[in-house]
Amino acid sequence: MAMDTQTCLKQTKDNMSATVSFFDRSLQKIRAGKASPQMLEGLRIDYYGNPTPVDQIANINTPDAHQIIIQPWERNMLPVIEKAILAANLGMTPQNNGEFIRLVVPTPSEERRKELVKKAKQEAEQTKISIRNIRRTANDEAKKMKDDGIGEDAIKKLEGDIQKVTDEMIAQVDKIMDAKEKEIMTL
Repeated sequence: MAMDTQTCLKQTKDNMSATVSFFDRSLQKIRAGKASPQMLEGLRIDYYGNPTPVDQIANINTPDAHQIIIQPWERNMLPVIEKAILAANLGMTPQNNGEFIRLVVPTPSEERRKELVKKAKQEAEQTKISIRNIRRTANDEAKKMKDDGIGEDAIKKLEGDIQKVTDEMIAQVDKIMDAKEKEIMTL
């Protein structure tokens, strides 16, 4: 049995919201010269043969806007973390003092900031494509409902509601992108 129009709309909205949230989190990894623990999100360390997120084996602090301090709970992890940071090509050179690793976040040049904006815009475009794909799937589901005996007026209303949600979500992506662009381009 196919779903009803309200369930379809709610599911569509939830999927699109999750896509926008994922986009927002992924933009936090694009740094604009300001240190943040999120910059290391996704960095995996070989912890006794298991790829483990760095924040599960160390404390990560940002004492100021240009530094990240990684203090592992086991000192023997320092060289392993250092190697993983270099391999991840984060654009920062780890400084290991035997107790913790210091990452100095450089202030990006004008050219680098423009590259970061371009990268963020690519992420935004991918997110919009994902939202449109969710819309297409929802519209396909709506067409199936017609076969299940749901009236044409209800289907038209659902398709209109789906388009309204799509427009709202794309506007949200644009708003997030504008804010990120402003953050990247201002020092």
